[in-house]
Amino acid sequence: MANQLVQAGASTPVTIIPSGKPLGFQQITALTVAAAFTVPAGATYALVMCTGANVNYRDDGTAPTATIGMQITAGAAPIPLANLAALQFIQQSATAVLNVSYYK
Repeated sequence: MANQLVQAGASTPVTIIPSGKPLGFQQITALTVAAAFTVPAGATYALVMCTGANVNYRDDGTAPTATIGMQITAGAAPIPLANLAALQFIQQSATAVLNVSYYK
């Protein structure tokens, strides 16, 4: 799905995504409880980034908490995620916004 390239001296990897067809965009602002995606038909992966505050996610169908899960750092480069139907997200603190672009 994706390869990562870390440039010398860079603190954030650059994600290289093979060609894909855009299928939609979603912004999730209600992250005080675990939230799932509304996945467009045919989507196989998504590019996800957050702003405002860090977000935790899990991709095993179990809800994350504000202290348990994989962290997405606010303002970091978008990350690719698959297993879209099982993903759930929650903010670590108030003001998190999740931006999602879907592809196939």
